[in-house]
Amino acid sequence: MVRRATANLAAMGITNAEVMLISSELLPFPDDTYDTVISNGAINLSPDKPRLFQEIHRVLKQGGWLQFADIILERELPPHLLAGVESWSQ
Repeated sequence: MVRRATANLAAMGITNAEVMLISSELLPFPDDTYDTVISNGAINLSPDKPRLFQEIHRVLKQGGWLQFADIILERELPPHLLAGVESWSQ
């Protein structure tokens, strides 16, 4: 995915972005770096959500913003839906 994302940036002529493969629970950025952190569909994949939120808080500047969107379950899925990958995108 990193290779594909990097190729897409190059194809679009974007030169002010960098693609990185990192651990969300150990962000390689200094404290108080970002005004905003945006996550779409990734926080729910973290095995250590408390640590992930600590890291986000650490890299956000004072008064910074976190914007995230994730899928949640409000009730258990029936077994037939759990058995197939089709439900992963629904």
